[in-house]
Amino acid sequence: MKETEKNIGNDKKDEAMHKMGRQSAQMPRPVYIRESASIVGQKESKGPLGELFDMVGEDEMFGCKTWEEAESTLQKEAVLLLLGKAKEKKENIHFLLGGDLLGQTIASSFGIKELDIPFLGLFGACSTSGESLALASMILGGGFAQNVVCVTSSHFGSAEKEFRFPMEYGGQRPPCYTRTVTGSGAFLVSTAPGEHPYAVISGITVGKIVDMNMKDTFNMGCCMAPAAADVIASNFEDFGHGPDYYDKIITGDLGRVGQEALFHLLQQRGYDISACHTDCGMEMFDTSQDGTESGGSGCGCAASVLASYILPKIRDGEWKRVLFVPTGALLNKTSFNEGKPILGIAHAVMLESAV
Repeated sequence: MKETEKNIGNDKKDEAMHKMGRQSAQMPRPVYIRESASIVGQKESKGPLGELFDMVGEDEMFGCKTWEEAESTLQKEAVLLLLGKAKEKKENIHFLLGGDLLGQTIASSFGIKELDIPFLGLFGACSTSGESLALASMILGGGFAQNVVCVTSSHFGSAEKEFRFPMEYGGQRPPCYTRTVTGSGAFLVSTAPGEHPYAVISGITVGKIVDMNMKDTFNMGCCMAPAAADVIASNFEDFGHGPDYYDKIITGDLGRVGQEALFHLLQQRGYDISACHTDCGMEMFDTSQDGTESGGSGCGCAASVLASYILPKIRDGEWKRVLFVPTGALLNKTSFNEGKPILGIAHAVMLESAV
């Protein structure tokens, strides 16, 4: 092997690969989030961000017969709303990257099948919005497309039934419980800025699977916090900066209990993010809302908060740099019933003002 081949990836920055450190990459050309769209349910519309969402469903079924069909409708309507806001034809979308929490990503596949757009189905649990944006930025930065749509969703009814208990069971929820958000967020990511882009994706840090042997499905925040801490610290180390580089560091859905764990884990590594951190799950629900305990979760949580709350603040110049870190808990009914731990994953997307 040649000496130059041996050293690929070892330098702090490899110019040919635009790779930073071990887990990160810097975009070789500008990648813009041109437009976004968000749809949520009734519970979410009554939270602190209620007036910011583009659309609110009249009921939790969204005119469908099942929760799963309702979630598929969420995704389809979010994408159609996105394209309408962007005044973009679906024929000009080269790839659609989508995902959800259900087996075989059925919410996504049944939702967007009629759109006739080349589809890449993703599963990163509640981190899927970050995974889709990271992959879209690499596709666009590498010159393989000009327009990519990213969309994720979750539904309280379909997810709770899938991962925690039958709805009819009526089990008690502990204080660490995070309620699955009924919602969807969609994003048009492009090589061209359009008239007024929301943000530039300047870099990404791809997370690793972290296993802390956590097994409590009601405490998803603490299950995911180690993965969030790991990818945030890796972003700092790969790019050579610290928490003060960002106006905000925003995790996906750790909730109030998971936030405490995140702060503790990062302090052990020498980083204090308490002054600039917030969490999408905490922003979604008010503490006075019954059944929300620690906050919100689900694929639709981080995505809808990003679309309705975070991106407008970046576009308007209130925040110049944001590290967006959706978090996910990797499990299913089989792994849980076999006594397996809940693995954590998180991905970091660097968002900067386009002004």
